[in-house]
Amino acid sequence: MFNNRVCREVRMSRPASRRRGAALILAVALMFVLFSVLAFSIDTGYLSQARAEIRRTADAAAMAGCWELYSQMDQGVEGDESYQSVRSAASAMAGMNPVCRVNPTVDDSETTQEIAIGFLGDLSGTISTDDSLPYYAVQVDIHKTPDHDGQVPYFFGRIFGDTGRSMDSSATAVFARRISGFKTPDEYSTLDVLPFALDVDTWNNMMDGTTMDDDFSYESGGVVSGSDGIYEVNLYPQGTGSPGNRGTVDIGGANNSTNDIARQIVDGISKGDLEDLGKPLSLEGGLTLNGDTGISAGVKDELASIIGQKRIIPLFSSVSGNGNNANYTIVRWVGVRILDVKLTGKMSGKKLIVQPAPVLARNAIVSTSSESSDYVLSPVYLAR
Repeated sequence: MFNNRVCREVRMSRPASRRRGAALILAVALMFVLFSVLAFSIDTGYLSQARAEIRRTADAAAMAGCWELYSQMDQGVEGDESYQSVRSAASAMAGMNPVCRVNPTVDDSETTQEIAIGFLGDLSGTISTDDSLPYYAVQVDIHKTPDHDGQVPYFFGRIFGDTGRSMDSSATAVFARRISGFKTPDEYSTLDVLPFALDVDTWNNMMDGTTMDDDFSYESGGVVSGSDGIYEVNLYPQGTGSPGNRGTVDIGGANNSTNDIARQIVDGISKGDLEDLGKPLSLEGGLTLNGDTGISAGVKDELASIIGQKRIIPLFSSVSGNGNNANYTIVRWVGVRILDVKLTGKMSGKKLIVQPAPVLARNAIVSTSSESSDYVLSPVYLAR
């Protein structure tokens, strides 16, 4: 009797023992799976963070390089002479934006082309040396590899023999250099366009050195007498081919008053002005602007107030009609700096002296024509 009861108890206890052993094995397996998922999640998250950091660094470096390219142009330095400064600025910016707590090193030499400078025909193309293309471009490549700043490290992947992953990022910043016109600004902004037109031949003669006036320079935020190597032109021409007219154009209603012109000189062209003009301020499809007689001495104070500042002016190829009935055929936009103004006294002594200067144009319309603009540029932005 006793033996039978013991046997039954032994037989009943065996399945419970086996269940406890199976649960332990299952718990260990689940813990391993859970740990593996946790390790994978941590490493994947770190990779995602590193990818965002390296992309941010490339973006910042490309933007810094492109803005330095504009700054060099603003100082009168262009082409190859400016490129080392551009590369240095891009490399320095990259070094100030750590990736995985390591400051990236970007070679600023021309040999490696980790920083490429040139021109783009479209925003998805390859950087070229063709200076007829409509965009200036700076491209920066950031690398994080075993032999270049080290890979992005794994924390738990090392358990499985994987120490890290290589990562690269590239960014291209651009600004347009071929501008055909301007979109209508919103109610809170204006276009920095002066309502004075210059004939294209006078501009071209100044640009190619046929006329070599150089009496002023822009230094330390002000205009002073003296040569700076940048030629100048008188925006108050002694004749436009239209009797009684000296190059003032209506960018607004047909009967712009002196007050309207004075406002446009200081504040720029407004949304209301373009609505009154009744047509796009663009060379696409052709552009003619109605003219006014002369540059009124009534705006001399306004012009004097912007000496040293930069503006955009239209160039015309021909003019028809007389006085207020003159019509200018506009063929190009150019950026200038105002240097000197004198609108009183004898006609031969009147002047509005300007020199070429790069101007950032808000609401610009990009063109593919190399004849559409000189020194008129869009702000810098990331293209890719």
